Amino acid sequence: MNNPNVLIVPFPAQGHVNSLMNFSQKLVDHGCKITFVNTDFTHRRVMSSMVKQESLHDSPIKLVSIPDGLGPDDDRSDVGKLCDAILSTMPLMLEKFIEDINLNGGDKITCIISDVIMGWSLEVGSKLGIRGVQFWTSSATMFALLDNIPMLIEDGIIDSDGFPITKGTFQISPSMPKIDKGAIWWSNIYDPTTEKKVFKYLVRCLQNSNLSEWCICNTTYELEPGALSYVPKLLPVGPLVRSSDNTSATAGSMGQFWEEDHSCINWLNQQPHCSVLYVAFGSFTLFDQNQFNELALGLDLTNRPFLWVVRQDNKMAYPNEFLGSKGKIVDWAPQLKVISHPAIACFVSHCGWNSIIEGLCNGVPFLCWPYFTDQIYNKSYICDELKVGMGLNSDENGLVSRREIKKKLDQLLSDEQIRARSLELMEMVVNVSEGSGSSNNISRFVKWLKS
Repeated sequence: MNNPNVLIVPFPAQGHVNSLMNFSQKLVDHGCKITFVNTDFTHRRVMSSMVKQESLHDSPIKLVSIPDGLGPDDDRSDVGKLCDAILSTMPLMLEKFIEDINLNGGDKITCIISDVIMGWSLEVGSKLGIRGVQFWTSSATMFALLDNIPMLIEDGIIDSDGFPITKGTFQISPSMPKIDKGAIWWSNIYDPTTEKKVFKYLVRCLQNSNLSEWCICNTTYELEPGALSYVPKLLPVGPLVRSSDNTSATAGSMGQFWEEDHSCINWLNQQPHCSVLYVAFGSFTLFDQNQFNELALGLDLTNRPFLWVVRQDNKMAYPNEFLGSKGKIVDWAPQLKVISHPAIACFVSHCGWNSIIEGLCNGVPFLCWPYFTDQIYNKSYICDELKVGMGLNSDENGLVSRREIKKKLDQLLSDEQIRARSLELMEMVVNVSEGSGSSNNISRFVKWLKS
């Protein structure tokens, strides 16, 4: 059995699809075939965002899809509703899909790599006699939190619905940083009903962890030594970033929900070294009109060139006074190409884990503006533990003012220590040449896959 056909099941959100697509590319480099299962809705988005599709036919990564259980007009940003629909529809659909493949005499599925929060798919695999593996798309610390839900309930840190009982900090292990109870990621979705549903769904997904033979994570020993020593079953294979000089537009954009605007690279080529603010808040963050205005006017105030990603689903109007003359605004950027560009000075980020990994791999300091879930903890990790970024303070109305944005960017860009630490950390994290921990782990895993 030389070339295993691995079935990949990501949660239908951009960060999850991205992370698992990056891992798929690694497996392909080691001779594996990949069947990548998105929901129908996500699959349509991914396909329509890809510039060139003619080479997909021969690709070792086969993009396929099954329904998520929601109607065409349902709101998929309602995560609670999405989780309910996934659980009631997808297990049966996935089972039928795998049976069809395995009965048709083609390349049989030999292993399922399931996003931890699609853990029900391991049950499907087990029923069909297929080996299972978990993949965690965020930090090892956030996995440790999830893995310890029973202990958190027992110790009175959270109640049976997953909500923190009191304010303050707690520590899972002496080897790990203290965590603010406000940063417990499943209780950070800003709607108690949704949070309850998501928590219930997570607990359900975790019931199957015993069906997994490995648990893989996009991190490194250098980045999270404490968390990894506390959760020895977690296998770090990071940093999972695609090569920014990938010549194939298809390979580079596979898995994106929006078409990448490559015109920003030509624009960056014309900017001075280390001068541009890169401003991007991932696929979920939404600002209200007031906050959007302050951000736009704050960028003007800095009087620096900026590259700002404003998604197509953003319904905000630019304020009348906004000049934007020093900047470029795009719907979606080829982020890795942008971040690795010598013109970039810093990353104004929502602190999603993929963005953090990409920023760290390129020695870029962060101005942290988290939105929800694990981003709240990620911000404190960047600022307080790794010390490669700064946070923003909001006023009494919860607004981050244009003056605060300008002040923090000026501070960040003039702080030589932060820049030096960012470059040091880059050397440390990117050290994944042959023989390093992550590289050895991938080789071990592939050997197991092929056995």
